[in-house]
Amino acid sequence: MCCCFVVTEVHGRTFGVWTLLTCTLCFLCAFNLENKPLYLATFLSFIYALGHFLTEHFIYHTMAVANLSTVGIFAGTSIIWMALEWNLHRRKSLKQS
Repeated sequence: MCCCFVVTEVHGRTFGVWTLLTCTLCFLCAFNLENKPLYLATFLSFIYALGHFLTEHFIYHTMAVANLSTVGIFAGTSIIWMALEWNLHRRKSLKQS
């Protein structure tokens, strides 16, 4: 099956802004791991991204397997890692002497 899709300028800019937003969210989360709402938002962003790209590949057939595997490696690893680390980053209470 051969399919050709044209990416318009607006789609390219939208993807660029989405990438910048994701990077910003990951950066903020990395420095605030004890912030559960921010951690959850970052975690969900990986789930949404993976879901989006799976939909593009399996339903709309607009994404190649090679591209899907790259996204799957990054998003899948991040989802698993963040799920395993979920309760390990709690704010340490200071002992008063």
